[in-house]
Amino acid sequence: MTILRDARMRIHRWACTAPWLLAAASLASVEAAAQQNASAILHACDGGAEIGKATFREQPSDEGIKLVEVEVRVEGSTMTEGPHAVHIHETAACDPCGAAQGHFDPGPNSNTNPDGNHPFHSGDLLNLVVDASGSGAMTTTTSRVTISPGPLSILDEDGSALIIHVGADTYCPDGVVAGCAGGARAACGIIEVD
Repeated sequence: MTILRDARMRIHRWACTAPWLLAAASLASVEAAAQQNASAILHACDGGAEIGKATFREQPSDEGIKLVEVEVRVEGSTMTEGPHAVHIHETAACDPCGAAQGHFDPGPNSNTNPDGNHPFHSGDLLNLVVDASGSGAMTTTTSRVTISPGPLSILDEDGSALIIHVGADTYCPDGVVAGCAGGARAACGIIEVD
């Protein structure tokens, strides 16, 4: 009788603790899957010297919206002092920098004119301000793109690149005119999952 009672108590203890163990393991795997990271090493378009790095960290908000924090840092670049446009471009190619194609803007509402939707492309970000030494940093958060798979993923079949432009993005208050989105390309980095 004692053996049977001991066996029942062990089964009861296991039945009571197993759900908690499974829940803890599930929560740990969900938390690990919740944060996605990617980065891009930035190279100057006029010679390929490494000048900085961009990092991307995706995490869901409390409401479940995927938010991506983008941090861009450059050091010792030959870029002029002042603001420079920063955009995620639609193709993971930097040789030459023009190979990155237009601003990342997937989906059925993208404009057939690549500049027509500016500054509302999914890949449109804030300006990076560079100092006299050619260094600068910019951090922003966007819900327009994701790192994880889905229709807004910057890691889609052909990937994406981060481009820093020669000039500032004025966000085209008078409509899209030449150069209002930053003009020529100064630096490029292919975005890759970490």
